[in-house]
Amino acid sequence: MNPKLPYVLLVGAAVIIFILSCMLLSRGRRSPSCESQPRIMEKMGSGSQSLVFADLTPEEMVQVVRYLQGNLGVQLVDASRAKPSDNCIASVDVQVPAKAEVLRFLDGGGARPPREALAVLYFGNQPDPNVTEYVVGPLPTPAYHRDVTVQKYGGKVPYHRRPMLGSEYEQVGAFLETVAFAAAPTFLKEVFEYDGTNVAFQTTAPHGFQSGDRKSWFIMFQNVSGFFVHPVGLEVLVDHSSLDISRWAVNRVFYNGQYYRDMVQLESAYVQGRISVEKVRKAPRDGDFSSMKPRAPSAALFPLQYEPQGPRYSIRNNHVLFQAWSFAFGMSVNTGLRLFDIRHKGERVAYEIGIQEALSVYGSNCPGGMSTRYMDGSFGIGRYTSPLVRGVDCPYSATYVDTHSLFETLSPSKRKASLCIFEQNLGSPLRRHYSNLQSLYYGGLVNSALVVRSIATVGNHDYVWDFIFYQNGAIEGKVQATGYASSSFLHGDGLRYGNRVWEHTLGTIRTHSINYKVDLDVGGVKNSLVAHDMAFEMVRAPWSPEQQIERPRLTKKVLDTEDQAAFRLQSKMPRYIYFAANSKNKWGHQRGYRIQITSFAGDHVPEASSMERAISWARYQLAVTRRKEEEPTSTSIYNQNDPWTPTVAFANFINNETITNEDLVAWITTGFLHIPHSEDIPNTVTVGNSAGFLLRPYNYYDLDPSIYSHDGVFFTSEQDFTACEINPIACLPKTASCLPNFPPFTYDGFQNT
Repeated sequence: MNPKLPYVLLVGAAVIIFILSCMLLSRGRRSPSCESQPRIMEKMGSGSQSLVFADLTPEEMVQVVRYLQGNLGVQLVDASRAKPSDNCIASVDVQVPAKAEVLRFLDGGGARPPREALAVLYFGNQPDPNVTEYVVGPLPTPAYHRDVTVQKYGGKVPYHRRPMLGSEYEQVGAFLETVAFAAAPTFLKEVFEYDGTNVAFQTTAPHGFQSGDRKSWFIMFQNVSGFFVHPVGLEVLVDHSSLDISRWAVNRVFYNGQYYRDMVQLESAYVQGRISVEKVRKAPRDGDFSSMKPRAPSAALFPLQYEPQGPRYSIRNNHVLFQAWSFAFGMSVNTGLRLFDIRHKGERVAYEIGIQEALSVYGSNCPGGMSTRYMDGSFGIGRYTSPLVRGVDCPYSATYVDTHSLFETLSPSKRKASLCIFEQNLGSPLRRHYSNLQSLYYGGLVNSALVVRSIATVGNHDYVWDFIFYQNGAIEGKVQATGYASSSFLHGDGLRYGNRVWEHTLGTIRTHSINYKVDLDVGGVKNSLVAHDMAFEMVRAPWSPEQQIERPRLTKKVLDTEDQAAFRLQSKMPRYIYFAANSKNKWGHQRGYRIQITSFAGDHVPEASSMERAISWARYQLAVTRRKEEEPTSTSIYNQNDPWTPTVAFANFINNETITNEDLVAWITTGFLHIPHSEDIPNTVTVGNSAGFLLRPYNYYDLDPSIYSHDGVFFTSEQDFTACEINPIACLPKTASCLPNFPPFTYDGFQNT
C-alpha cells in the first residue's frame, strides 16, 4: 500500500466536505430582498394639476369650521351631541369646480379654479328649521360663503328630509330603553331576559308613508356578534318627528306576528296570557352561529403576490400613474370612491367616473323588513369606508392610503388605510395564441391590471368597490357585496319572503341596485351615442343559388335623443353601445368607447309606488343624458327621508333633448337579486355577488394598444426560448428570486370608532 494514499484520501475528503459545506451554506443563505421604490411621493407644491380634484385636507376642514362658527351669526353645536332642535354642521366636503373651469385650467392654460368646500348645515334652532348648503372659499383661508341650496334644489330643503345623525340614533335608543321598554318590564324580563344591555336595534328607512313623516320601525336583536341574524321577534314603531325629544312616542308594536297599540298594551296582553310567546335561545356573546371566528386552525399559508422589482405604478398626492394610464382619485363623504381626468396614452377618455347610490329594497312579513328601502348614500358610502386589512381586503403589498372626512363633528377624522392601490396579476392571459399551423410560435401577454379599491361597511352590508385599469385601454367598475344578511323573525308565511337560515331567522329577499356616473370624453368633450348589434338575413348562396344561407349582419343606429338612450331595466338593449368621437381611426371608423354592463338585477319598484320617483334612476340599466352642471348627481342624500317628494328626481333628467355631438354622461345601473340561504351564515361571500360595467375601446385605436406592453412574450420554434433576451419569463428564477419587503402587520380599525 502506498503510504501517501491515506493522505491523498484525507485531502480529497476535506475538499469534498468543503464543497458540500459551501453548497449547503449557499442554499441556506437568505435570498436578497426585492427592489423597492417610494409608492407615494410627497406633495410637489401647487403645480400638481390633479390637486384641482383633491379631497379637503384636515387643515382645510378646520378652517372651514372656524369660518362657519365665526360668520353665520348662530351657535353651532357639535353634531355628535346635537339635539334635533340644535344648529350643527352635518358635513364638510370638497366642492369640485365646474367642468368648464377645470378644463380651461387643465387644457387651456387658464387660471386654477378657486378651491372651495361644500358644507351641509342643519338649522333646527330657528323659526323655520331647514337644511342649508353653503359653498365656502377660497381655501385655505375662507373669506366668503354662498347659500347654494335654492340654486341646487329649487327651494329650501325641509328639515324633515335631513339624514339622521348618530346623535339622533342614540337619542332614539335612550327613548326605547327609558320610556318604551319601561312600559313592559314583565314581558321583556321573562321573554328576553332583558337586562338593559342584551338587546340591539336596527332602524329602517324611509321613515313613514308621506312627506313630513319621521316614524321609524326599530327591529330588536340579541346584542351579540353578528346581531343582524339574531332577531327576537319584537319591533317598535317610534314617532320621532318632533324637535322636542320629550314628545316622541311609540305608535305601534309588533311581536311574533301580532300588532299592538303600544308597549303598555303588549305588557297587558302578556300578563293576561293572551300572547303566543316564542322564546329564542340565548346566544353567547360571540354570536355562536353568527361568529366569524374561523372554525379551523390556520394551516399552510395562502398564495401571496409581490413585486420582485418594485411597484410599477406611482402615486403623487391624489394622482396615479400606471403604464399608459393616469388619473386622479378622491373619496366623497356621501358617494365614496370617485375618479377624475382618466387618461390613456396621454389622452383623456373620461372626465369623471364615480358611484352615485347603492339601493336595497327588502321584502318580509315583519313591518321593519317590508318597509325597508335603504339608500346608502344618505348614510354616507364614503363616510363608512372602513380601514383595510393587509392580505385580506387587499394584497399584503398593496399601497394603502389614508383618507380624511368631517362628518357629524367639528373636527376632521382620519380613516387609516381606507383606500388601497395595487397591480394584480389576474392569473390568465390578456391575450395569447399558440400556432402549430404553417408557422410554429407562441405569443401572449399576462393580464396584469391596476386596481383602486375601497370597502364601505354601511350597517350590515360591506361593499367592495373596485376600479380596474387594463393594458388594452379598458376600465372596469365593479362592486362585490358581502357582510351580514339582514333578517326578520321567522313566523307565519315568512317563507314567501326568503329562506330559513337558523331556528328563528328568516333571511329576507332583497334587491341591490348600484348607480354610477360615467362622464366619458372620447376624443374630446363632444360625443354622440351609437348602437351596433346584429340581425340575421336570408340570402341565396351566390355560387349555388338553389341554396339558402342565414348570415348575421351588422346593424347600426345613431341614438339622437335622451329618450332613445334611456333603456329600461329589463328591456333589450343594443349589445354594442358606445360614445363616438368626432374623429376617426386609421380605418375610417369613428373612434369610440363601448359601455358593457354586467348585472343580474332584481325588478325595479313599480312606478306606481308613491316613492318610486326618488329612485327613478333604477328604472334604467343605462341612460345617457346631456351633461349639465345643475344635474351633478342622480339622487340626493335627502331622498331617503322624503322619497315621496324627492329633492332630486332622476326621471326629470330625461326630457328628449338631443344628444348628438354634445357633452354626454352615461348613468349606469347594475345590481343583483339576493335571496339569502343557509350558506349566507355566518355571512355573505363575494363569489357570485358582484356586478359592474366595462368601458372598452371600440375602434378608438388602430390596433390593440397592449401590443406595446413590456410584458409581452413571443418566441418561435427556431428560437432559444430559454434565453432571457428572447423570453423574459425564462429569467424569472433569476430576476424574481428575492424576498418581498412585507411591512409589519398593523391595523387601526378599532381606533376612534
